[in-house]
Amino acid sequence: MTSVFEPITFGAIHAPNRIMMAPLTRGRATRSHVPTPLMGEYYSQRASAGLIISEATGITQQGLGWPYAPGLWSEEQVNGWKPVVRAVHEAGGRIVAQLWHMGRLVHPDYLGGAQPVSASATTAPGHAHTYEGTKPYAESRALELHEIKPIIDDYRRAAEHAMAAGFDGVQLHGANGYLIDQFLRDGTNRRTDSYGGSVENRIRLLIEVTQALISVAGADRTGVRLSPNDDPQGCGDSDSESLFTKTADALDKLRIAFLEMRASRPESTFRPAIRQLVPTVRRAFKGTLILNSDYSLDDASQALRLGEADAITFGRTFLANPDLPARLAKRAALNPPNSKTFYTPGPTGYTDYPALT
Repeated sequence: MTSVFEPITFGAIHAPNRIMMAPLTRGRATRSHVPTPLMGEYYSQRASAGLIISEATGITQQGLGWPYAPGLWSEEQVNGWKPVVRAVHEAGGRIVAQLWHMGRLVHPDYLGGAQPVSASATTAPGHAHTYEGTKPYAESRALELHEIKPIIDDYRRAAEHAMAAGFDGVQLHGANGYLIDQFLRDGTNRRTDSYGGSVENRIRLLIEVTQALISVAGADRTGVRLSPNDDPQGCGDSDSESLFTKTADALDKLRIAFLEMRASRPESTFRPAIRQLVPTVRRAFKGTLILNSDYSLDDASQALRLGEADAITFGRTFLANPDLPARLAKRAALNPPNSKTFYTPGPTGYTDYPALT
């Protein structure tokens, strides 16, 4: 029986266990989106993870609409990431950079008042986080066809910067209602050109961006994140099973190192519909499949035992327990996460969670 404590190799990444750290936005970079030394302490504390997937990291200012989130488009940001990545490696860990474009979820405050971009002109429900507090999302504008290739180039450049900073690979954030997801789903993609309409057209941007990342990092150091939930941030699809089966099949043909997927369960903060899609995606994608969303040790062990997944990413549990693999191995008590400090500045609720003595 496969155990979460067994090593696994996927692509060029050799993980000592199958307890991965999920990408977690924490808002500890500077206002110009430069990583800070405190982030190096935070990530190195969690270096015992089989693999750390970094917090979502912006590829351009156009695509980044979260206060104090890091970026990877400037030389200053690359230099800020270098000591963070080095600290993880010196602690014996592995880390990949998750590359992020938020699309319609970027508030105009981050864009000098300009409209955010998306697959089509739509407005997300809810409110955006800005430096002045929460504000309603604004209507996006549809990207012109000639604007799409430069965005693919932005992803490629961010991957180049990630590898220059020393990351062990990259992951495309294609989930949670952000730009790639907005192109995937017919609820937000109303285009009539080669990037809209059929499933094959709607997955085109995802595939072209993934190919761009592969051209830099290699397929063996490239991953993708998907979230076939019913309605992530108002981004739904009329036939999720067909969409994500074809998406998984297309990614399988690219031989990427891993596919990470939110697998919402009844106790999760996301809808449970994806549970029925896990076997379908599992059949279509034959590479390393990593599942995420509110797993306990027993749930994770069962998922591996049943062959649903090859590894599990832990989010808030890893946030609050820097030595999570050791705690799980000993079945020790877990620190509870403090949601009030998820995005606040400074070390409180960030680097001050206690490890086992």
